Amino acid sequence: MEYGENIFKLSLKFPKDEMYNLTSQIRRAVDSVALNISEGSIGQSELEYKKFIGYAIRSLAEVVTCIYKALNRKYISKEEFNEHYEFAFNLMNMMVAFRDKIKPTMNE
Repeated sequence: MEYGENIFKLSLKFPKDEMYNLTSQIRRAVDSVALNISEGSIGQSELEYKKFIGYAIRSLAEVVTCIYKALNRKYISKEEFNEHYEFAFNLMNMMVAFRDKIKPTMNE
């Protein structure tokens, strides 16, 4: 959730002509991280939960690609990129480790 708010604030720096392109894409991707975790956590089987964590990981990878694009287009500084990349890298590692600890039950 925190990362989503930080990325939203970062996207406010993007040019207005990116509103329906990169700005929209990065906001939807970062929101999908938390939304997929939430959706997978309620009333699902362990196998389903693991699948939704995988979706969240993919969304986070999409966010990273978007911040690379923002850097390449000079919408953000190298320092801003490094800060958000490092946070994403650490979050990705935690999410992968968490997903790998989810063990589907025999009934699934």
